[in-house]
Amino acid sequence: MPRPTAAQLAYGSCTVIFSTLAMLLLSQTSSGLGITVITLSALALGLLVAVTVPLPRRAPSATAAPAVQARVPVRRETVAASVSMSPEPVHEPAGP
Repeated sequence: MPRPTAAQLAYGSCTVIFSTLAMLLLSQTSSGLGITVITLSALALGLLVAVTVPLPRRAPSATAAPAVQARVPVRRETVAASVSMSPEPVHEPAGP
């Protein structure tokens, strides 16, 4: 099982703390059973949030690199420019 990241721990902890406080303040319960139910539900919610935080993407593995290099290379040809910027006509040498 992978270890949790710092973001997962932070989001989960903040969720537990804030949801516990919010539920206790909104419910205004003073019984032990009510506090226990709120605490357990806040822990479950915090665990759910920590698990669903997106994990960082991994770098491409070394096995994927040869597959990229196996592509057929594109054949490139150079094309000479046929437009001249000078106002004089272009004289091409007569070829054999």
